[in-house]
Amino acid sequence: MDSVKIKQLNLENLRVSRQKWLTWKNISPLRQSLDTLPNIETKHKISDKIEISGKISDNLQKEIYDFAKELRPWRKGPFKLFDTFIDAEWQSFIKYNLLEPHLDIKDKKVADIGCNNGYYMFRLLNLKPSKIVGFDPSPHFKTQFDFINHFIKSDIVFEMLGVEHLDIYDEKFDVILCLGVLYHRSDPISTLKSLKKGLNKNGTLYLDTFMIDGDEDICLTPKTTYSKIPNIYFVPTIPALTNWCKRAGFKDVEILEVKETTLNEQRATEWILGESLGDFLDKFDTKRTIEGYPAPKRVYIKASI
Repeated sequence: MDSVKIKQLNLENLRVSRQKWLTWKNISPLRQSLDTLPNIETKHKISDKIEISGKISDNLQKEIYDFAKELRPWRKGPFKLFDTFIDAEWQSFIKYNLLEPHLDIKDKKVADIGCNNGYYMFRLLNLKPSKIVGFDPSPHFKTQFDFINHFIKSDIVFEMLGVEHLDIYDEKFDVILCLGVLYHRSDPISTLKSLKKGLNKNGTLYLDTFMIDGDEDICLTPKTTYSKIPNIYFVPTIPALTNWCKRAGFKDVEILEVKETTLNEQRATEWILGESLGDFLDKFDTKRTIEGYPAPKRVYIKASI
């Protein structure tokens, strides 16, 4: 069997295996609720708030509200489903609106790595790409996506796969978005190499990640947690991040924006059931995390091959 057929077989086996995650005891009741939603005629408006509208009964409105509450935590958003406003932890339009002027995706194949519930993918529909594929191994986020897409009825594909599977995926992409993922990976250069493998010739990566200020090519390595998050491994300076990209095979690295994460952009709401940025910062000095590290700041880059 040649290498292409082996990759295809591995991918199909992986898909079948991941599909079983939707039967987990904490996910299965959510999927059953999803299956009971009726197919109804709706309209949608995609802007800062992704809004779905239509004529529905009071009973269905309550069913949608109750199901949305069951699906907490909602990290990305906001969404408005009829009369239900899902005020997600992140005001994700702030990040998207920063990136959109730089995006050239019309008639192109686009992947969103770490797509969460699909907020950014729904926003991308306005730019008319030929295809959108989301990668995220979370069955919970897939269920949130399926809930929203039940009403929008887009052709977006959601794969319960990760960045490490781009090498065996059955197609490559013209543009890849990887937003808020790199710092969760213990080997950032290997991750960047995987992203490069997922791109077509002359492809483009849009990426954002935590950063620290400095002119030296160094990075912060948190001892245990960063902003109470345990799986934050490396927080680079911009020169260090640029080096990582070039060592991974990207030729051109353009800095699009540097931005502090604010308490307006990320905050606790009734839709997350937990703490948020305000709880992660030093209450006496919001320029520092609770651990004493520099407070979260992000760099947005465009990298080409």
